[in-house]
Amino acid sequence: MKENIFKLSTEQLKEIAQSLQSKVEEGLGKEKQEVQCIPTFINPKAGATGKSLVLDLGGTNYRVATVDFSEGKNIIRPENGWKKDLSIMKKPGFTEEQLYKEQADPIMEIKIDEPMPIGYCFSYPAESLPNGDATLLRWTKGVNIPEMIDKPIGESLVNYLNNKAGKKQFTKANVINDTVASLFAGLTRSDYDAYIGLIVGTGTNMATFIDADKITKLNGKGNFSGLLPVNLESGNFDPPHLTDIDAIVDASSGSFGAQRFEKAVSGMYLGEILKAVFPFDEFEDKFDAQKLTNIMGYPDIHREKYVRVARWIYERSAKLVAASLAGLILVMVSHNSSIKRIRLIAEGSLFWSEDRKGVDYKDIVIVELHKQLSSFGYKDVKVDIHHMDNANLIGSAIAALS
Repeated sequence: MKENIFKLSTEQLKEIAQSLQSKVEEGLGKEKQEVQCIPTFINPKAGATGKSLVLDLGGTNYRVATVDFSEGKNIIRPENGWKKDLSIMKKPGFTEEQLYKEQADPIMEIKIDEPMPIGYCFSYPAESLPNGDATLLRWTKGVNIPEMIDKPIGESLVNYLNNKAGKKQFTKANVINDTVASLFAGLTRSDYDAYIGLIVGTGTNMATFIDADKITKLNGKGNFSGLLPVNLESGNFDPPHLTDIDAIVDASSGSFGAQRFEKAVSGMYLGEILKAVFPFDEFEDKFDAQKLTNIMGYPDIHREKYVRVARWIYERSAKLVAASLAGLILVMVSHNSSIKRIRLIAEGSLFWSEDRKGVDYKDIVIVELHKQLSSFGYKDVKVDIHHMDNANLIGSAIAALS
């Protein structure tokens, strides 16, 4: 392939940003839209203080920690949480009772002096409830425990833990997903006008705060006011200007038509895009973004055509992320023109990956994002992008104490 079919012009990137802006507004207005915009009914408290238990259940990795907020600082014990491999969750016939037991084992080792709340970062599709809990919609990532679907995630676990302890050790569980956890973690700095949580790793997603008055699909469903955290589920965005190669990757993905943005951007799929460009060449079955960046970083030991196309795919991914961020910021500024400083907490190995022979991913995103904001007339809107250790744990603790 001599011509870079993955190259996107400034105008095309602007169209992608405007398309996301439009689809976010649709998701705020109606249920079951392409960009879902799922509200989380937790109003995080500025300067939260107190102690909480935090749980982080990712694909099959599980972490447990206590987080103590006092005097504007957070103390995490242990420093990065107790870690446990829960890949056993994928075993056929694995039950709700078995999952609770596996989760409870490290929790029971913690000395609980007085009842405390739980902040639960739960990275599976769930619908937020007005009381801060969430209902499991479906399992993904190879897990299938059918008896848990349509049940409150936090309440069931709290009841199990308290029954096992023989006393009330935990008062409640507020449940959020990893993107909202990153969003909440940004609140440890209060000197910004607005906040965004971003994931660009195996998958991709964004979250921000939206005024309840702008989430018109909530009309008649309750008395909601102020800023609400909104999980966009932006990986399902179907942007314009994708290629025939993207269509091939989509068709062979097992989820045809869904998560088109994620399939063009995220670490799980970048290698699949490269393989689709060279359909008659042999590659490893599991060929993810880490292997793609390895090709870019060590060009002397890889075929020149692979190095060239890998860099095109990597750069397009970063520019698509920048366009999606620009589209979200267009929504935010249209709702509140006083927004000038935005704090963005970014999580994910792809976002923080390095190109040993070129420009790192985050730097491509930063340059392209500010270029797009300027082109839309928002040169004065500044976005500070940060990495935060244990953002999931810190964000979940804020949720627990809210």
